[in-house]
Amino acid sequence: MINLIPIPYKSESKKGFFLIDDGFKACSDFELPLLKLERADDGRLVIKKDSSFGNESYSLDVTEDCITIKAGDEAGAYYALQSLRQISRYELGKRKVPCCTINDRPNYKWRGMQLDESRHFFGKEEVKRYLDLMFMMKLNVFHWHLTDDQGWRVEIKKYPLLTEIGSVRSFTQINGWGSTDIIEGEYGGYYTQEDIKEIVEYASQRGIMIVPEIDFPAHCAAAIAAYPWLACRELNRPVPGYFGGIIPEKKLGIKDWNRTICAGKEQTMEFVFDVIDEICQLFPAPYFHIGGDEAPKDEWKKCPHCQKVISDNHLKDEEDLQGWFNNRILEHLKGKGKRLIGWNEILAAGNLDKTVIAQYWTPQRDKNAEKHVNTGGSIIMSNHKSFYFDMTYGLYPLKNTYNYSPVNFGVNEENVKNVLGVEGEVWTEWIDGREKLDLMIAPRMQALAEVAWSAPKNKSWKDFKARLDNFKVYYKLLDINYAVDAVSLPKNRIKRAKIQSKFMKGDTHLEVKLNRELKRKGEQ
Repeated sequence: MINLIPIPYKSESKKGFFLIDDGFKACSDFELPLLKLERADDGRLVIKKDSSFGNESYSLDVTEDCITIKAGDEAGAYYALQSLRQISRYELGKRKVPCCTINDRPNYKWRGMQLDESRHFFGKEEVKRYLDLMFMMKLNVFHWHLTDDQGWRVEIKKYPLLTEIGSVRSFTQINGWGSTDIIEGEYGGYYTQEDIKEIVEYASQRGIMIVPEIDFPAHCAAAIAAYPWLACRELNRPVPGYFGGIIPEKKLGIKDWNRTICAGKEQTMEFVFDVIDEICQLFPAPYFHIGGDEAPKDEWKKCPHCQKVISDNHLKDEEDLQGWFNNRILEHLKGKGKRLIGWNEILAAGNLDKTVIAQYWTPQRDKNAEKHVNTGGSIIMSNHKSFYFDMTYGLYPLKNTYNYSPVNFGVNEENVKNVLGVEGEVWTEWIDGREKLDLMIAPRMQALAEVAWSAPKNKSWKDFKARLDNFKVYYKLLDINYAVDAVSLPKNRIKRAKIQSKFMKGDTHLEVKLNRELKRKGEQ
């Protein structure tokens, strides 16, 4: 068995070992600035450019005399090196590389991880660490959720109040969706445009495309707090510090926070376009995510501006008003060579342009998403039961991620070709620091990587578990607080139900504490 995650397309173990000596050098057709080995024409690590390989594909051949990598592009060469990294264990002090042959290529072109930094802010160094973990797993899309109700996290020079006001909240809800508990005190943080450029470059060096998500028209409470005229009614409201659930207005004394921006004011559209223009200058990716989910439309129904747009454009209702709003953004993005992505709720509009990319997340089956993909529309699969990594393992064990298949969510076999790929979502309402972040993504990131990269015919849960046990030395080496088996694969249904119940209202860090105790006792 090749001890490698994700499992390669084809591999063969052979007898013997390649010995890494003190003078180990590389000879490469690619620049590969991240490869720190000395370069020499007689280097015994030979990296060749071969146009017969597709993007991101590679071969790795280890003999007793030489290690040879062939790839069509730099990304493929780097992925080969990541495979070599795992099988050689050089970082662990090993010097013998088992002889083998690997021929490898990706299953999906979109292999993503998301991080929500509106609810909790992690900062440049943590994001770079996240990107490094993705790189090791051959994941190539970082979906960066930079704005939401609880904080605007990216500098927009034309609208400085977005960060001066919109990036700071005065309290933070704790203890789960059903809780009314809060922590008083300012919480904030944002990225300057220079920070963004630095991180985009860092990701690019690792073959990772960053796709920004700037939410419109809903999840805009932080933006509305900065510029109240964005909403249908101009009300002065602070950046909210609660995340959802039942929050009695009498207890917190705050109302009218969950509102959309006004789709009927041209001034609002100018704001949206201005923000998009600045964001597009920072992110070269040919995609732009606008969210678009969970958009309340009560104010639109009473707003004269919104109703006039509906009447003037012969729209059916407020749902089609959101479609009209999204189509305007789509056309603006198209002029910049970019495609619009939105969560699958946007497909409810009957007038939405068919070129939109839907990201299918909802726990329940969505007939609109399934119709979209089965009639030629592009889709990214992030189905809640498999890829919502902020949820407890008690609710969604690791096996949910590993056993994922789009056909189980209404994608016909002949239309799997319309699936761009898969993505794990990390919403951070209840993830407030590195210890819990690591717990929720490890080992889920490894399971996702195998779904995203490996051929379905090669996947085996039993085999993956064995390779994952072998991989755990890297968790320790990289100081990753991974979930032990008793947490990531809970067997007792009663205990699982209790964990989920407490998570919803009470103790959102229950699994963190359990994991800490199990590690203290030596359970791996």
